[in-house]
Amino acid sequence: MLTHPETKYQPFQPIHLPDRRWPSQTITQPPVWLSTDLRDGNQALIEPMDLARKLRLFQTLVEVGLKEIEIGFPAASQTEFGFIRHLIEQRLIPDDVTLQVLTPAREPLIRRTFESLQGAERAIVHVYNATAPVFRQVVFGLDQAGTVQLATSAAQLIKDLAAEQPQTHWRFEYSPEVFTSTELPFARDICNAVLDIWQPSPDRKAVINLPASVEVATPNVFADQVEWMHRQLNWRDRVVLSVHPHNDRGCGIAAAELGQMAGADRVEGCLFGNGERTGNVDLVILAMNLYTQGIHPGLDFSQIDRVAQVVKDCTQLPIHPRHPYAGDLVFTAFSGSHQDAIRKGFAARQPEDRWNVPYLPMDPADVGRSYESVVRVNSQSGKGGIAFLLEQDYGVVLPRRLQIEFSQVVQRVMDASGREVSAAEIWQIFQTEYVQATEPLAYDWHKTVRAEDRAQTEVLTAQIKVQGQPIRLQGQGNGPIDAFIDGLAGLDLDIRIRHYEERSLTYGSWASAIAIVEITSDPVEGSLHGVGIHENIVTASLMAVLSAVNRLLKQLSPEAATRFLKRLTTQPLTIPITQ
Repeated sequence: MLTHPETKYQPFQPIHLPDRRWPSQTITQPPVWLSTDLRDGNQALIEPMDLARKLRLFQTLVEVGLKEIEIGFPAASQTEFGFIRHLIEQRLIPDDVTLQVLTPAREPLIRRTFESLQGAERAIVHVYNATAPVFRQVVFGLDQAGTVQLATSAAQLIKDLAAEQPQTHWRFEYSPEVFTSTELPFARDICNAVLDIWQPSPDRKAVINLPASVEVATPNVFADQVEWMHRQLNWRDRVVLSVHPHNDRGCGIAAAELGQMAGADRVEGCLFGNGERTGNVDLVILAMNLYTQGIHPGLDFSQIDRVAQVVKDCTQLPIHPRHPYAGDLVFTAFSGSHQDAIRKGFAARQPEDRWNVPYLPMDPADVGRSYESVVRVNSQSGKGGIAFLLEQDYGVVLPRRLQIEFSQVVQRVMDASGREVSAAEIWQIFQTEYVQATEPLAYDWHKTVRAEDRAQTEVLTAQIKVQGQPIRLQGQGNGPIDAFIDGLAGLDLDIRIRHYEERSLTYGSWASAIAIVEITSDPVEGSLHGVGIHENIVTASLMAVLSAVNRLLKQLSPEAATRFLKRLTTQPLTIPITQ
């Protein structure tokens, strides 16, 4: 039970930095990226990766574009040591990729680390020791002087061992572990002491890494810490200032971004946020955040689903369906109002326009996603989503009133099934409700001629089937639809065309025309739509009229529908066909 946190937990004290400059900074370029997937991400797994999975993930990291990869903790186990040797001996490391390895500040482990790197062309040796008060006092029993001595002795040993292997281009990295809980003056002093031993040069810059080994404060506090160190470090022009945020408070992304604004040049993290406890900062989110601000991150996630699948296979960990950029549902709208806005955004967009589609911060196609999953329809959806799917997948653009009418048809299906419906199912519902509405009236054929006495008048003869019985209609008007309605004149229904539109339709292996009519009739309230699809647009139009009339008949009482059909087969302009 949560009780009295004020007596149990100490709030983090703010940093005194009244002239902080990071709030007014803007990120204009990507950081140096360092992947810790094969080290920190691997040691956080219930079952660490075997050689095959390590190699597969390493290759994926290279393909994504990572140039610095922390591949392991070689002194931790023979598996780690062997993997590093395998990469070096089999020459699997591209010329532009630098390996990084991690070691605690202990002499036997540092020597074992250098053994693992024999023959490497380039390598970064990353050494660390914990500097926070609780670690100094409780874990190691050291005062500040003893902690500095531990770090500087390790730094000197690393420098000496590197000198024994001059064929390798060495770089060094130091982390004051648990930096976020370390007194800033002490963090500065121990980092400067290490730098004074390494004496970095412009072509062999040292890395000072500031790890939020445990995230203990808000991201602005972390930014203050980073900026304070950025200003206080010696050798700053020869130092790559790095951050390594964890996500204990759920703010790892914000901490990394604010840390860059505060002066950090480099970010360490894992793909999709793997790592100890709540994980390391997610490099995919950071990179794609830059991308959606118009800054190329230098990493390639254009096939994000494939990268995600490799990571899931190698780590045996799932990726949440709501995970930014990579989750199965992150570009998906179920809400009706969201779907309507997205549909309108796509309709208004021109190919040369900057991306500006409601509810979609980026184009799903940029990460290899199709538009099929952008809008999905369930009981929470509305007309916009249904219209979007028909338009995107089948080229059918519905008039607004038909969108409203058809959404009610789909809603009834979803209410009955209680599940999501796919675009293919919506298309089938649309065909069943409108295109295949051929009972009791069905189209057979038609022909038109100009009236002899009136140049603008067409005479239409059409054969339809009434409950399977063929009959012929004749009518005249200012076009085939008007003449067809005239052929149905004199009926109780008094059918009137309220709206008509036609367009070409290409779907599958056939190209057709689609006609949509909206009719009104005194016996029913409001209007009804009908749809016809055919290679010939006039034929499609007549089929659309019959579709609307058939749907109208379903709304009449059985007696009224029977009366209409009887009048249709006996009225003067109807010519019964003898079988």
